[in-house]
Amino acid sequence: MGGHGHGHGEPYKVPDASMYKVENVPKLVEVREALARQGLRDPWLRNEVWRYDAKQFGTHATRLRAFMLRGFVWGLGLTAITVACEAALGGDDHHGHGHGEHGGH
Repeated sequence: MGGHGHGHGEPYKVPDASMYKVENVPKLVEVREALARQGLRDPWLRNEVWRYDAKQFGTHATRLRAFMLRGFVWGLGLTAITVACEAALGGDDHHGHGHGEHGGH
């Protein structure tokens, strides 16, 4: 009943960590060298390599664009439906209230 049945395998494949090499990312090589000049070392720098794999994860610009536009089509469609419903139902026109048109208020 429900849940994950046996025999289906993993829903994802965890990539081998050895595929992420700092040497493949020039920006991270610069960071590593700058740290080395100060006598420092970042043992977790390899964890940032995936961010620069444009084939698998896109560029920073494509990820930003996807984030900003996510839901835009649905939002635009729902806005159009809302405006059409307001126009069709002839909602109350509240424009201009409080601008002196009722005299003594």
